[in-house]
Amino acid sequence: MGEPTRVRLGIAYDGTNFAGWAKQPGLRTVQGELEAALERLFQRVDAEPLQLTVAGRTDAGVHATGQVAHIDLAPAHADALMVPKRGHDSADADAAAALRRRMSGILGSDADVLVTGSEIVSAEFDARFSAVWRRYRYRIADALTPPNPIRRFDTVSVPVTLDVEAMHEAAQTVLGLRDFATFCKARPDATTIRELQHFAWSRDEDGVVVAELQADAFCHSMVRALVGGCVAAGSARFAPDCLGELQAAAERTSAFAVMPAHGLTLVKVGYPDPAEWGSRAEAIRAKRSADELGLA
Repeated sequence: MGEPTRVRLGIAYDGTNFAGWAKQPGLRTVQGELEAALERLFQRVDAEPLQLTVAGRTDAGVHATGQVAHIDLAPAHADALMVPKRGHDSADADAAAALRRRMSGILGSDADVLVTGSEIVSAEFDARFSAVWRRYRYRIADALTPPNPIRRFDTVSVPVTLDVEAMHEAAQTVLGLRDFATFCKARPDATTIRELQHFAWSRDEDGVVVAELQADAFCHSMVRALVGGCVAAGSARFAPDCLGELQAAAERTSAFAVMPAHGLTLVKVGYPDPAEWGSRAEAIRAKRSADELGLA
């Protein structure tokens, strides 16, 4: 039958009209749209339907410019991609290039989800478990920011003036390997221990208050809750060092509000050198299994 061909995909989407990444019955999702495009592309191929493995599932309303996923093409899929379509002079270098071109044609140039890149990778690459970090950006327009209706779908507006220095100071108190239960929605048998590697606040050239966050992984609602805590510090609702104190308690709190989803964008996922893809994935799978069994 032949070995499958693993393809790494770069994906971007405007999350406004999606109920998140993961497929859900009766709802429009990013995964659902992409897998529907794959089904249409390979409707005449006698092979199992293709399923995407993603680096990180985003919630409803969250955007992405640097999402990553992988799929395994059966030999029949790869062969079908390399057959030129009638009236089209195919110049695709490999199955990955052909896949990107044909999916782009199905999705359309004005779609709210696009495949931005594709490449053939070894079977050791795992979009989820090989990743070493995820990077997000959050945008806030405060009372000092000139209104910009063009950015209303990826920027949250607040009616107060934010103290960016206080927000940055608060962010530094939660860096490192910690239990982030304060900032995560509880899920059965799921760990809330994460390594927050970078968390910084600044104003961009348009006066928008921007957060950049990077961690080995983020648990459910963690980014938006961390941003909410910093907004509380930036609007003088509590002192910057209180954020670290709340984190240390490792209990959900009502001291701040979780910020809206539409200000958040997944901008990049980091991976080690190809030689380390397999060992990284194996280590993370083992750790997740231990967490779920309560052994960690």
